[in-house]
Amino acid sequence: MPPSDDKFSDAGDKPGQNLAVLAEALYLANLLLVPGIAFAVLAWLWLKNKDSAPPLARQHLRQTTFVSLYGGILIVVLSALFIAIGGLHWEWTWVVVIMYFTCVHSTLVMFGMFGLAKALAGQVWRYPLIGPALE
Repeated sequence: MPPSDDKFSDAGDKPGQNLAVLAEALYLANLLLVPGIAFAVLAWLWLKNKDSAPPLARQHLRQTTFVSLYGGILIVVLSALFIAIGGLHWEWTWVVVIMYFTCVHSTLVMFGMFGLAKALAGQVWRYPLIGPALE
């Protein structure tokens, strides 16, 4: 089969789109593959680029960094609260903790995939409820 004559280029990309995609990918990596390490890289990218990045990248960096923080706090604090209220030895405590963790975690993953799709499309995205307001 002869090679295609299609020319792929970045000419259609919006400024900062690659950084926005990287931010969303790191957010998902933090939730699914390498928690903590991916967040450290994401936080470093945010601190390094928060003032100089193009608006699209800045918005995705801001959303993913803060939602990672708020989501982590939400999961840890409320799970600990459920354990504190129910005790370690009551079966229903673990049912509630596991269901809560699963529901919140999977929701954050789903929103992360939607955010990645928006970044790939060159659009801004605000995470519902816990995402910071759009600029």
